[in-house]
Amino acid sequence: MLNPQIPSQQQILDDIALCLVFFTRLPLPRADFRGRSLAAAIWAAPVAGLAVALAGALVYAIGTRLGLAEGPAAALALAAILLATGCLHEDGLSDVADGVGGGKTRDRKLEIMRDSRIGAYGACALAVSLLIRWSVLSGFAGPAHVFWALIAAHAASRGLLGAFMHLLPPARADGLSADAGTVSTETAGIGAVLGAVALLALGFSAAMFALILLAFLFAAFRALCLNQIGGQTGDTVGALQQLGEIAILLVASVSLS
Repeated sequence: MLNPQIPSQQQILDDIALCLVFFTRLPLPRADFRGRSLAAAIWAAPVAGLAVALAGALVYAIGTRLGLAEGPAAALALAAILLATGCLHEDGLSDVADGVGGGKTRDRKLEIMRDSRIGAYGACALAVSLLIRWSVLSGFAGPAHVFWALIAAHAASRGLLGAFMHLLPPARADGLSADAGTVSTETAGIGAVLGAVALLALGFSAAMFALILLAFLFAAFRALCLNQIGGQTGDTVGALQQLGEIAILLVASVSLS
C-alpha cells in the first residue's frame, strides 16, 4: 500500500503563498515557490479565502465604527472583497453565463467564454450575484455576524475548487485550468475538509445544512459543465466559487440572524 507523502513545512508555506498570490491581489512579498504547481497547492485555496474574508470584515467593522449604516458598510465591504480578489471569480461567473446562455455548440460556448467582452447574460449574472451578497451582508446585525458569514462563505466556497478540478477533465487542451496541472485525490480532499471546517462558523446545524446544499450545488454544476462544454475551465472554477459563496451567505442569513 502506498502512503501519501507528507508535505514539509516549507511546502505548506509555499502552497499557502502560491494560493494567496493566485487568488488575491493583496500586496505580498515576492516568493520562490520552488516549482510547486497550482494543482498541488490548491488545497490552500480556503486559506486565501480567509484572507479575503478578513479584508471585507475589517472594512465593514471600520465603516460601522465610523457611524455608517449597515447598507453602505456592506457595500464598502463588498468593494474591498472585489479589490482583494481582482474580481477573479466574478469574471469566471460572467464568462460562464455568457457562454452557456449565448452559445449553441460546445466550441461556440468555449469561444464566448474566452472572449473578454461581457454580454447580457454575464452582466445579469454579475448584477444578481452582487445584489444577493450585498443584501445578505446589509441584513446582519453587526460586524461579528458579518465576520463569521464571510469566513464561512469565502473559505468553504474555495474548498470546492480542488475537488472540481480533480473530478472534471479540462475542457480545452490549453488555458488556465489545463496549465494548472492535475489535482490529486489527497489535495482535493484536504481542501474540501478545510472548507467544511470553516462552515462551523455558522453553527453546527447550519454547517450541516450548508454542506448538503454545497454537495447538491457541486453535483448540479458538475453535470452542467459536462453537458455544456465537456469539462472544466478556469472560468467554471470561478463560477463555482461564486455560486458556493452565495449559497453559504444565504444559509448564514438565516442561521446568524
